[in-house]
Amino acid sequence: MADKTTLVLPGKKFSVPKFLKRIVQVTFAVALTSLVALAVIAGNTMLTDKKARMLKGWDQWLSFIHRPDILATMVLTAVVTVMLVYWQRDMERGR
Repeated sequence: MADKTTLVLPGKKFSVPKFLKRIVQVTFAVALTSLVALAVIAGNTMLTDKKARMLKGWDQWLSFIHRPDILATMVLTAVVTVMLVYWQRDMERGR
């Protein structure tokens, strides 16, 4: 049977397999990275565009975020970060 762990979401706690918890953590990290990119790109567009159109920034963000290399980089970074955190935690417990 798979090892279970607790996944804590706002107002809720779930008992889930460790693999599912890591998938959720990676998904949250990618979503947060996407939102930060949206803020940077849309903010930059609003500051530099003469008409300060928010929708132009949104369109630029969509074209940026749909690039496969950008998505792959975000997912790879999130996976490596989550795995590193778990590895460090396991090493600390082992000592």
